[in-house]
Amino acid sequence: MTDYSIFPKINAALNGCSAVLLVVGRILIARKQREAHRFVMLSALGTSSLFLVSYLYYHAHVGTVRFRGIGWSRPLYFTILISHTVLAAVIVPLVIVTLLRALRGQFARHQAIARWTFPIWMYVSVTGVVVYLMLYQIFV
Repeated sequence: MTDYSIFPKINAALNGCSAVLLVVGRILIARKQREAHRFVMLSALGTSSLFLVSYLYYHAHVGTVRFRGIGWSRPLYFTILISHTVLAAVIVPLVIVTLLRALRGQFARHQAIARWTFPIWMYVSVTGVVVYLMLYQIFV
């Protein structure tokens, strides 16, 4: 039997890495360092994409993992999980449109949608780590 227990740690690390890269990318563009911003944001896209592949592979082999917390932690966990899941679905097309506008040199349109994409992507990345901590570390 294969041990898949490393995957949640990898997934959390990839989400955390994406969050850090997003913050760095935001700082770089505020400083008008466009080439560095582009590299960092493409790196954030790469880590988020690797997360998605790893997440799907893990759950294809392991299935659903039940939350074991009780009391106040259950509604908190499911509130975070539901908002994370809904926004994770929303962020995919937002990232694609944001990326395409940048690659096409439509920077005013890119900036207009990036104002929405950035905070949602940050939320999804950070809450991904929170879900991992609650599911695999805190309430085990």
